[in-house]
Amino acid sequence: MTVDSATAILMTTAATVGLGHTLVGPDHYLPFIMMSRAQGWRMPKTLGVTVLCGIGHVLSSIVLGLIGIAAGWALTRMKGIEGTRGEWAAWGLIAFGLLYAVWGLWHARKGRTHTHRHLHDVGQPHEHEHDHHSEHAHVHADAARPASITPWVLFVVFVLGPCEPLIPLMVAAAAKGTWLSVTVVAGTFSLVTVATMTAVVLAASLGLKQVRFAFAQRYMHAIAGGVIALSGLAIKALGL
Repeated sequence: MTVDSATAILMTTAATVGLGHTLVGPDHYLPFIMMSRAQGWRMPKTLGVTVLCGIGHVLSSIVLGLIGIAAGWALTRMKGIEGTRGEWAAWGLIAFGLLYAVWGLWHARKGRTHTHRHLHDVGQPHEHEHDHHSEHAHVHADAARPASITPWVLFVVFVLGPCEPLIPLMVAAAAKGTWLSVTVVAGTFSLVTVATMTAVVLAASLGLKQVRFAFAQRYMHAIAGGVIALSGLAIKALGL
């Protein structure tokens, strides 16, 4: 497959914009980094969830762009739809983050240390303190429920979340009159976006594995929820 110079320029622009758009948007990677740390995901699961959500994120905008181009919609109309989707995604992250943070606080309170009194056949009775986080290696049922639905909640939020710069790039490619240009531009943007998300999540997750948060481990779920909610607020406040 060969592309002309105009399409090559659009490809380069799509790659550059996709990279910048992903890096400046903390919502593209913070949810996966924090959930991976809080829920103890293995790296294959962390990267798998990231890639799945990234594909859903770009594919939803591609579908909208293709429908809009085929139907002859004005760019302003498509950007308006993307803006609405962006609002939904931001509020989705805020709501999910806050609910998860509240659950995390409840989970931390439930896991606070408490005293047990033991009376042995020989010797004096004694007491000791422990919590149920450090002594049990298995996952409790109340902790497993949020863990099982979290990837799907993130997927829905990312499908709602638009790739705002992608629609204008697709429209510019369509102006050349070939679907090949549209396909190449959309594919380049998508590949760079998902690859950047994955690379950032991988690097940050590996880095965090080297840092011990013993003092905050009890509240890691609440912290993760708070960070996700803040990333949603950043979208609302800064328009990221």
